[in-house]
Amino acid sequence: MNGADTAWILTSTALVLFMTLPGLALFYGGLVRSNSVLSVLMQCFSIACIVSVLWLVCAYSIAFGEGTSWWGGLDKALLAGAGTESLTGSLPENVFFAFQMTFAVITPALIVGAYVERIRFGFVILFTLVWVLIVYAPVAHWVWGGGFLANMGVRDFAGGIVVHVTSGVSALVLALMLGGRHGFPREVRPPHSPGMTMTGAAMLWVGWFGFNAGSALAANGNAGMALVVTHTAAACGAIAWSAIEYIRFGKASMVGAVTGMVAGLATITPASGFVGPLGGIVLGLAGGVVCHFATALIKQRLKIDDSLDVFAVHGVGGALGTLLLAFFASPRLGGLGQAEGMVWSSQLTVQIEGIAIVAVWTAVATFVLAKLVGLAIPMRVAEEVEVEGLDLAVHGERAYEL
Repeated sequence: MNGADTAWILTSTALVLFMTLPGLALFYGGLVRSNSVLSVLMQCFSIACIVSVLWLVCAYSIAFGEGTSWWGGLDKALLAGAGTESLTGSLPENVFFAFQMTFAVITPALIVGAYVERIRFGFVILFTLVWVLIVYAPVAHWVWGGGFLANMGVRDFAGGIVVHVTSGVSALVLALMLGGRHGFPREVRPPHSPGMTMTGAAMLWVGWFGFNAGSALAANGNAGMALVVTHTAAACGAIAWSAIEYIRFGKASMVGAVTGMVAGLATITPASGFVGPLGGIVLGLAGGVVCHFATALIKQRLKIDDSLDVFAVHGVGGALGTLLLAFFASPRLGGLGQAEGMVWSSQLTVQIEGIAIVAVWTAVATFVLAKLVGLAIPMRVAEEVEVEGLDLAVHGERAYEL
């Protein structure tokens, strides 16, 4: 055991949980109507609770058990064999377990942004449970647990595929299945509290240091560089998005700036441990630009109510960063090199294959699981509940006194 590594990953674990609670909850909560904000907070909070327990019971074992190249098995269920002396690398295994748990928590919580203001709470809970078991945990095993994608040479330092592609694709599928919110796309629903959204986004920015730099699993220079490029990409993403808004509309919005920041962060995530400062700048700018136009494509052109732009920001950003790392991992550009035996072209081919495999599996599994869960609990609330707002009708509370 290395004490410095352990201390850093303990800290990173707290930072990544901080991203979901309260960061993501506030970020999403500020973007919805005032009569549904509590429903969003409740969904994020509840997902954190149920996924944490599920991770302990069996999902960690599925993701990081030895098993096969497809499935980790159940040998580590309930942390069997992982006492206080058990190590994963230089870390106590229980610390590694807790760190990875926070990734499992935030991934389905990201999907919340696709179905806000119109989904049944019971559906969210049951769907999340089965989705983590069938989608997240197996994909984590394929990429991070020694599975077949890792053996192919697919690189994903902190979750461009495992977190952002899975959540983004699932968000798009659920948005298509649910249909738009009442009045979409005719009615434009401005965020009820951009200040709340900015507060949550700032927490995401800080927490992302644990997300990316923590994924080095050590207190070393690799973690330091991951932190530097993460911060740089966040800033560049916000700058790019704001600049586009100013050029197109004559004004740069607060919500646009923080959305660009998240786009920059999602884009740098898979590459953060493989690229240098130049990569941080380019990936951040690329994420801000590409994700900005992706949001317009999804909502305005295709008329898909991915309400808080989960696919356009996280799915597109995560995939974009996963592809660009093939170029910017080059030592000539300040990176740490491609996977062993690969050049940029072969690395790019493998990255494309990894994204495609995970995206197809996620889309099919999400559709099937949503249909099956829907047999027990209908997906959508009644129209009058949606119009009234979910807070009082579903949870018996209001966020604000009238």
